[in-house]
Amino acid sequence: MKNWTVDTNVLAKYPEQYKIWQLEQMINYGLDGQKISSQFLKENISRISIDPYKKKYLKFLLLTK
Repeated sequence: MKNWTVDTNVLAKYPEQYKIWQLEQMINYGLDGQKISSQFLKENISRISIDPYKKKYLKFLLLTK
């Protein structure tokens, strides 16, 4: 994943926030060939800051699985 707006070296010093940020980026801007762990998404769906409709849809997908 490429990001030019955030210094990922500084963010990587905080592993938990970095993982949440990375998850948000993958959902909002594409996966770039990577996959999102459904278990990780289930655990952190309430912590991510994304569009409420996307979040609702992702919750629906996770529940129907």
